[in-house]
Parts: sequence; structure tokens; C-alpha cells
Amino acid sequence: MAKAIIICDFINEIISNEGKFKGKGYAVFAEQHNTLTNTASAVEKARKLGFSVIYVRVGFSADYKEQPKKSLLFGKADQFQAMKLDTWATSIVDALKVEDTDFIVTKHRVSPFYATSLEVILLNSQITDLYICGCATDLVVSSTARDAHDRDFNVFVLEDCCAAGSVEDHEGALTAIRKIATVGASTELIK
Repeated sequence: MAKAIIICDFINEIISNEGKFKGKGYAVFAEQHNTLTNTASAVEKARKLGFSVIYVRVGFSADYKEQPKKSLLFGKADQFQAMKLDTWATSIVDALKVEDTDFIVTKHRVSPFYATSLEVILLNSQITDLYICGCATDLVVSSTARDAHDRDFNVFVLEDCCAAGSVEDHEGALTAIRKIATVGASTELIK
């Protein structure tokens, strides 16, 4: 039984006070709930236990050719020059230390399974248990949990390692996720 921790969309653009999404409340939520500190501790513990470590980031090429123009979420990214790949915006935040042995998956939609190498990485690594954290709880975390569930992984969501635009969004998403995944604190679930 192999395990992986997947860290979704903790990129500067989304979770930093200097990012273009600062007005969405993610950075404030993360600060108030120690989300990045909790996540860094969870990743460190997971590494020591032999988990695979997978970072997922959302982003688009400089010409935005992968951008879903009709998307309510991503449809104006090009107008705001947001989430541009190979820039500070789509770099994993410094609070999380990416190592050379970690996987980095780039996605262009909400789900990290959609049109990416994630499933191949999990299958090749013989992963059975997937521990999910990220921003936002109601978007990428929820989507990842559902897609992993439907692919027959054992799914665990680390609630203290997730951030959302508000407590209501966070709690509402976790309530729904509990129908398909085990939800709990990273200190309890990573073992």
C-alpha cells in the first residue's frame, strides 16, 4: 500500500498577499488558520514516512492557448495576465519546500486529473492512498477528492492543510467531501 500527498494550487498568485487573487480571501484564510505552516509540517512528516510528494499548480502559457475562454473561473485570466506559467505567479510558495524528487503537475482546469500526467504518476508509483490539501477547499480539493474517489483511490483530505475564500466555503466543501473521503487533521491522518 503506497501513499502520496498531493498539494494543490498553493501558488503565489492564489495564496500570497501579493498575488492577483488577494481579494478572494485565500491568503487571509491561510494566515488565520496556519494553513501553510500546517501543510509544510504535513509534507515533512509524509516524506519521512515514505509518501510520494506531488505538487499541483494551475497555469497557462504566455499566449494562454490552454485557457478555457468560456469558464467563469478562468475565462478572464488572459485579460488580467493571471496565472502565467514560468513566472512568480505560478511558483509554489516558498513556505513549502519543493525537493528534486517531488513531482510537479501542471493543470489548466480545476481538476488535476483532467488532461495531466497525475493519474499515470499515481499508477506507476502504485499509489493506493491519496492525501489531499490545497487551495481552494471548495474547488481543487473537492474536485481532486471526487476524481480520486471515482478512480478507486483511498481518499483522505487534510482539513487543516486546506484554505478557502471563507470559513463557510471551507466548511461547506468539507461537509460534501465527507460523503466520499476521510476528512481530518493532518496530525491524525498522516501515519
